[in-house]
Amino acid sequence: MAEKIGRTIKLQKDISVKAFASAVGPKEKEGPLREHFDLTFEDEFLGEDSFEKAESALQKAAVKKAIEKADLQPQDIDVIYAGDLLNQCIGSTYGLRNLGIPFVGLYGACSTMALGLLNAAVAVESGAAKRAVAVTSSHFCSSERQFRFPLEYGGQRTPTAQWTVTGSGAAVITESAEGIKIKHLTIGKIVDYEVTDMNNMGAAMAPRDVKIRPYPTNEGMVFFYTQIQYLRGF
Repeated sequence: MAEKIGRTIKLQKDISVKAFASAVGPKEKEGPLREHFDLTFEDEFLGEDSFEKAESALQKAAVKKAIEKADLQPQDIDVIYAGDLLNQCIGSTYGLRNLGIPFVGLYGACSTMALGLLNAAVAVESGAAKRAVAVTSSHFCSSERQFRFPLEYGGQRTPTAQWTVTGSGAAVITESAEGIKIKHLTIGKIVDYEVTDMNNMGAAMAPRDVKIRPYPTNEGMVFFYTQIQYLRGF
């Protein structure tokens, strides 16, 4: 069984990411990481009639691709931990309901994928599940409607406004000696960084020891990534 060390859980079994997949929209396809995505789409709507439905399709595509890369079928998955940025996790529920996989909805905003991997690893380690999937998604247009203003409103974006990714990532978690290992799990605490600019979510979520500038410019973002690499020992 897993060992508890302070707030950190040390897993005793070989809990591994058997396979993973990503699906992204057109803006991400044009970026420097384009060669690393499994699926890319030319249209923000993904053939659907709303941005919310497009996000559901995006998440379903990522999950199906990850399961396929693991040489499995949806019926082989015992539980899926899924979440998005929309009310009631509708992007996840409507996207995954036809797969017939036991579903646990999560909402952790930018921490949702880590939260999903944590729960999936604990489920497999405990024997409650043999195979689990963790997945999350966001869509720039649906998140703008959720947190700021609908694009149809035509509001002017502030200079510091971040651009939410249109994409989804999924990972299949199993007990295996092969693959990327999940060894330790630490559940974080809620910390208030006292950032009061509602348009600067990036600064609110950045660790204080990184000392990211409150209004990221190109120079500021270079500083930010340099500090992240330093902290990680790169």
